[in-house]
Amino acid sequence: MNRPRARSPRTGSRTVRATVVTVLSALTLFVIAVTPGVVASGTALALVRLPLDAVVALVVLAFLPWRGGRRIVASIVAILFVLAALSAALDRAFTATVGQPFDVVTGWPELVDGYGVVRDAAGPFAALGILVLLIVVSAGAILAVTAALLHLAERVRRSRKAGLLGASTAIAGWLIIALVGVQLVPGEPLAASDSVTTAAAKLDQVAVAARDQAAFRSAAASDAYAHLPASDLLTGLKGKDVIVAFIESYGQVAVQNTSFSSGVDAVLRRGDAQLAAHGYSERSAFLTSSTFGGISWLAHSTLQSGLWVDSQQRYDEVTSGDRFTLSDAFGKAGWQTLSDVPSDTGPWPVGSSFYHFGSQLNAKNVGYRGPTFSYARIPDQYTWAYFQQHELSTPHRPLMAEIDFVSSHTPWTPLPQEVPWTAVGDGSIYDAQPAQGLPPSVVWKDAHHVQQLYAQSIEYTMSTLFSFLTTFDDPNLVLIVLGDHQPASVVSGTAADHDVPISIIAKDPAVIDSIGSWKWEPGMLPSPTAPVWRMDAFRNRFLDAFGRSPSSNRTICSSGSCSP
Repeated sequence: MNRPRARSPRTGSRTVRATVVTVLSALTLFVIAVTPGVVASGTALALVRLPLDAVVALVVLAFLPWRGGRRIVASIVAILFVLAALSAALDRAFTATVGQPFDVVTGWPELVDGYGVVRDAAGPFAALGILVLLIVVSAGAILAVTAALLHLAERVRRSRKAGLLGASTAIAGWLIIALVGVQLVPGEPLAASDSVTTAAAKLDQVAVAARDQAAFRSAAASDAYAHLPASDLLTGLKGKDVIVAFIESYGQVAVQNTSFSSGVDAVLRRGDAQLAAHGYSERSAFLTSSTFGGISWLAHSTLQSGLWVDSQQRYDEVTSGDRFTLSDAFGKAGWQTLSDVPSDTGPWPVGSSFYHFGSQLNAKNVGYRGPTFSYARIPDQYTWAYFQQHELSTPHRPLMAEIDFVSSHTPWTPLPQEVPWTAVGDGSIYDAQPAQGLPPSVVWKDAHHVQQLYAQSIEYTMSTLFSFLTTFDDPNLVLIVLGDHQPASVVSGTAADHDVPISIIAKDPAVIDSIGSWKWEPGMLPSPTAPVWRMDAFRNRFLDAFGRSPSSNRTICSSGSCSP
């Protein structure tokens, strides 16, 4: 009588290992396929789904006749899965900070700028460590998914009939579930194809970008203000020094209906009283910014050009052309023009080629010898002090300047403190201040703490502004003070609008009278019922208020040429 041969321990061990490898491979493929959906939704409940893309990829690989190319195909599929996961992570990060998903066509400069913020907040070594870790994890994930696909495809090939039947059943079942809209977890359809959906969304961005570029180029080419003669430009501001002061992240949430706005409001009300005592008048409203949470240069170009610049593609398009800007208007009318960007460490090419600023100030040419405050290389008070000493107090013809005030830039810690104006010097008086604040790694563990420090940064910047105006008390100075965008969602919340405060400050009553038709509100604190304009409307209305509008001009311009 023949007895069944007993399985050797070695054979049983190989079977167990093979089963474990198969289970791990299936889990790896399943997890990478649903990861984009999990990241996008922000909940692990998105794991309770059936990923069609993983099934299709496995079937294609299993029955691929090109035996030698299976590893290549598996590697390509693995790369696509990992890229979809990274894309979802970028979309979530960008939505949380700048209010829109990452754009594969125009978003690369923003990604570089985001890395710069991380580097300034966490330090160069920590930022580099994060980048290296991301690269290593991504590479490891690609290798793991490739190995999982190859292993599972080999198992399917060993029983082709069962594998084909199982795959067909899975695909048919998925289609039925998708059509019916089955949800085991509310809000999470059981039928998933996250990687395909992510790829389709990115391809759609490419198509939309192409259409948008053509339409935007056409709009940018039509500009009646560019043909106005110098004698019709800004006549209501003759003899004035005009400063466009962009306050970083100064959004509506800083002044209205938030748990942290009361401190800012108090500073603005005190500022109103201080300015009134020195003979200033102010009018305020809101502008709807073209950006949110960051990418400040979009807002700057929107205000200056009178075009809605809400993407890097539009920014590149407009700044590579010859659109007539506010700085162009002032330069044409006889003002000297200047930009002051304390976050820059060198010349700003666009400042010369597009805005045509006559001179540029940055972190390296203003004599600053003090410490940095995270992203903010130079405290706002020093920016004001240097500008007063080297530009306003020296003999000069009327000056127009755009100045960026960056002490309120994320991560809002550590923050500078005001010092006597006579003690500002070369900035070394600030040496001890950064150590008195908390590092971002501590503050950003608590959203409430982040919000409070954001408010304190706005309080500092606005308090410094009022102190500057009342200390140096210049009767010929006109200020346009506005935010560039709302702060990131951790401060603004997920449902915040894009509105930012704007104020015009002057001592000369004629300046305020010129904008009387705007119906802006007195003081520095606009109310909830204050007028709201889109930011791209400002250029034309400003030029109309202080000069002659193209509609009333006696010069007729057509096709780029003008005649009386």
